[in-house]
Amino acid sequence: MGLFRATIDALHRGLSKTRSSLASPLASLRGRTIDQETIDELEHLLLTSDVGVTTTEAIIQELRGSVADGALKDKDIIEILREALLKRLQGKDRTIAVAESSPTAILVAGVNGVGKTTSVAKIGKALRDENRSVLLAAADTFRAGAVSQLTTWAERLGIDIVKGEQGADPAAVTFDAASAAIARNIDVLLIDTAGRLHTQEPLMRQLEKIQAVTSKKIDGAPHEVLLVLDGTQGQNTLIQAKKFSESIQVTGIFLSKLDGTARGGIVFAIEDETGIPVKLVGIGERPEDVEPFDPETFVDALIDISR
Repeated sequence: MGLFRATIDALHRGLSKTRSSLASPLASLRGRTIDQETIDELEHLLLTSDVGVTTTEAIIQELRGSVADGALKDKDIIEILREALLKRLQGKDRTIAVAESSPTAILVAGVNGVGKTTSVAKIGKALRDENRSVLLAAADTFRAGAVSQLTTWAERLGIDIVKGEQGADPAAVTFDAASAAIARNIDVLLIDTAGRLHTQEPLMRQLEKIQAVTSKKIDGAPHEVLLVLDGTQGQNTLIQAKKFSESIQVTGIFLSKLDGTARGGIVFAIEDETGIPVKLVGIGERPEDVEPFDPETFVDALIDISR
């Protein structure tokens, strides 16, 4: 869809906390002979940055084998790490899907507190900035204040919204919004679903119902299912991703609050453990603080390749 334009400066600022825990100590390894002791230190740095056990073990085992073969002599460990991290992120489709005919329906899910509604607003603003017409569906009818929160965002951004009363059937709100999107020839329908706890089975079934209603009304919908995960929650995000994937077909991750964590390496753990690509990242409080996830830009910002 070409929603966003990745900028190294924005990601560089957003990952400042992660760099303090990874890039700064990593810089002390630059220029050193790559031996088993150096690799041990690198392993510790990766694990403490939440890169994840699976990813870390894969990288470290490959490095140990290369050291034993003498293949890393006179090599720069920063560049070697950069190549290894990029390799873990390659081969995934990170584009936002577009329907063959309007509207494109994007369903956004996630537990309470991860910044889901704000993330919906950020996506909406980015779409509007690209001159696409947007309609918001306030299907988060269970959480007190959720509809009013999204309404406030809609008014602030100048985006139309379809909503119901608190406690209304979210599937009915979604149906009405889908009907309105078709009637108004809207480009993108953004559906904000209830902040469902992945441990509450009835609520997960309601999410399945919303997905089914959308599909019935709009051919091929939802065309994109984004799961918002909080970058500050570390390994707990993996549990959420796996549970949501059991009920709905998650097509991409919106990793929010990436600017608020020293463990941005969770991106690697999420993709290795779930296979779901990270497509968007939130790097601030403002509506414009959203970036497409570009592996090369991300890795360079993560390890501060400019050093």
